[in-house]
Formats: sequence, C-alpha cells, structure tokens
Amino acid sequence: MNYYSTNNHQHTASLEQAVCKGLAPDGGLYMPEDLPRLPKAFLRNMGAMTLQEVAYAVASFALKGDVPADVLHDIVFDAFDFDIPLVQTAQNKYVLELFHGPTMAFKDVGTRFMSRLLNYYRTRHPEWSTLNVLVPTSGDTGSAVANSFWLMPGVNVFVLYPRGTVNIIQLSQFASLGENVTAIEVNGSFDDCKSLVERAFMDAELNDALRLTSAMSINYARIIPQMVYYFWAYVQLVRQHVDTSQLVISVPCSNLGNLASGLMAQAMGLPVKRFVSVENQNNIFYNYINTGRFTPKPTQYSIAPALDAGCPNNFGRIVDLLGSHDNICRHLHAYSYDDSQIIDTILRTYRDENYLLDPHTAVAYRALGEDLQPDETGLALATAHPAKLKTLMEHIIQEPVALPSQLARFINGDLHITPMPNGFTAFKRLLLQTPQ
Repeated sequence: MNYYSTNNHQHTASLEQAVCKGLAPDGGLYMPEDLPRLPKAFLRNMGAMTLQEVAYAVASFALKGDVPADVLHDIVFDAFDFDIPLVQTAQNKYVLELFHGPTMAFKDVGTRFMSRLLNYYRTRHPEWSTLNVLVPTSGDTGSAVANSFWLMPGVNVFVLYPRGTVNIIQLSQFASLGENVTAIEVNGSFDDCKSLVERAFMDAELNDALRLTSAMSINYARIIPQMVYYFWAYVQLVRQHVDTSQLVISVPCSNLGNLASGLMAQAMGLPVKRFVSVENQNNIFYNYINTGRFTPKPTQYSIAPALDAGCPNNFGRIVDLLGSHDNICRHLHAYSYDDSQIIDTILRTYRDENYLLDPHTAVAYRALGEDLQPDETGLALATAHPAKLKTLMEHIIQEPVALPSQLARFINGDLHITPMPNGFTAFKRLLLQTPQ
C-alpha cells in the first residue's frame, strides 16, 4: 500500500519510506491510500481477545501486509507488554489508563511500536549509516522515545526540550540515560524545539550527510498503535456489559496525534458516536472548531505541559480524514480549560469520586462531564500517571503522592545535558559532529 503526503496526494511513499523519514519532502504528513474497515464479525468477536491479539489484528488490517506477519506479530507482542485497564469512575463515566508502560505515559504505546518497526527496517539495510531520531518534547514524549530506543544499536536519539519547563522526574527519564541518547536543552520554547526539528528535515545538506527520522506524532508509526487502544477500550466496555451504542470519547489534545488516531479507528469501524477534543489555554483547535480558522500562536506554559503546543502538527491529518470544517464539527465537540479550571477538576474528582487525575487527563474528564448526555457512555483517555508531576499534584491536593518504582528508578541517575542556544546553525553543527 502507498502512503501519500497531506500536502500533495501525488507524492507517495512505501510504509518503509514513510516511517523511516517521518515527514514527506514537501512538509506534509503521510496517510494511507486505503484505510480498510474491519469486518463486523471481527468487532463482534473482539471480546474474547487479549490486548496483544487485538493489537496484532488491528495493525494487520491497517497495514495490509506491508510488514511480514511474523515480524508484525513480534513487534506488537513486544510493544504491548503492559496493561491498559479501564476504570469506572462514576455512572456512565470511564477512564482508560494509558500510563502503565515503562515511562508511565500514553506515549509509551506509540514509541515502543515505532522503535521496533524502525529497527526492523534498519536491520534490513546494512548499508545504512546510523539512524538519527529527532524529537522535541515538553516532557513525556522525550522520555518515552528515549527509553524505547535506548541502547538500540545503530541509532542515535536527540531529545530537544525547552529550558526550565521540564520537571526533574520527566527530565531524569531521558537525561539520565546517556549512551545513544543526547538530551539537548534549548534556550527557547517547545515550539522553538519543534521548529528546529522540522527545519532539520527540510535541510538538504543535513539529509545528504545523515539519515534522519522523527519520533514525533507526525510519524505514521506512532499513529498505528494508538488506534489499538481505542479498540481495546471498546473490548473492555463490552466485557463489562456496558451499552456502547452511544459511546463518547474525550481526548486531551496538543499536537492532535491522539485525536487523529481515534478518528482513524472510527474510520476502520470502531462504533463511536462522537469525539470530544479538549485543550488547555493553548486552544488552537478549539478556536478552529468555533471559527473555522486555524491560527497557530505562541505557546503559553501551563500546569498541563504536554498540552502546551501553539501549532498542532497533526491538524493536516484531521482535515485529510474529515474534509470540510462542517464535517469536522459533526464528528467533534471541542472544549478548552485554563489552569484554575484544571485544578478545580482535579480537586472535585479526587474528593467526590476518589480518583486522582493528572492535569492532562483532567481536561478530558471535565469536558466529558459537561458534554455527556444521560443516555450516553463516556470515556476519557488518561494519558499520564499523576506522579509524573508529583510536586504539582501534592501542592494541589495537599497530600503526598507516592512515586511508583517505574519513576523512582530514574531519579538518582546522573544527568547528561547538552545546552544549546535557540538557533538552527547550532543544532545543525551538533548533529553533523555526532559520530555516525
């Protein structure tokens, strides 16, 4: 199957090319020429399947043989080796806990699959030079990517993060690794970090000298596995004999990759009545839904740092999937909340429902409460463990928050940080000087 650029459907690539490059040469995002609908019999029989079996089946349908069956089986069963439980928090309201992976954030799902698929392609090409993975982060993406690729032969990982905005727990998860992981502290914003990575992919000299790829959600290999957990949520609802005929899914949004994955799962046949997209005060997509105008703006820092994005880079995928603004609005409701509303939601949910939401999940949960109708079943995606923002959470609820062993193991490591000014010349020089 071919994959086309959202900027020009005439520009196509194989899955290998799309995954290994990440971004199309014209700056567009890769999309499949055909996204098959799952057979209704499969949807009826999913209830008897394990998470890994669901993941393998969904990925097999979506990729249509682009990856050999035995290879895909090994990738999926290795990547999905942790639980993704569904928790009921109130009547007709559920939370899908996506944070039980190695770095305790939902991005473990996408990056573990992507790293293993990239490694498969790398081993098929002994003539390739070192694969250089570039990723900007506000915290969770960098730790998930770094741990997914850590110590992988023939791979360098460059994690760019804005100075002074990543807490010590998140920072230690990637800056303490060393070896093939370089943590780059940029004197700028998260959007500056994204811009540096995007410029690198468009720089002819760099691409002639180095083999570059992206681990951001622009990479289609991140989208495929994220479709899986939407189906897995549906399976768990069915097992609990929950009415899924009026299913509403609330998604915390920044770069819109998670939302794009859900919409693609819906296009493959997942029965979802509508999605709810929820942002913090960086409400670019919310403003688009309400005005029809997509207007990026400088990032505003918040207590939900993974949502701090001023230019959502998967917007092109959503437009490509749904087309017109009117059709997008038919599939989606949108909300936006500021820090005070996020804090209020965390406190009320902890007090009234005995469930501790991290700030990113809190925006999705609040919107679900406001949007859900009495006859509907609501599902909010929980994207990070509250302890990843331990100091903040303890300040909000005025109680200690235990640090899970998965996070505690990073804290005592030495940090290896490369400071860098906010400039493409400095970044390009650093990349070119890294041994390949």
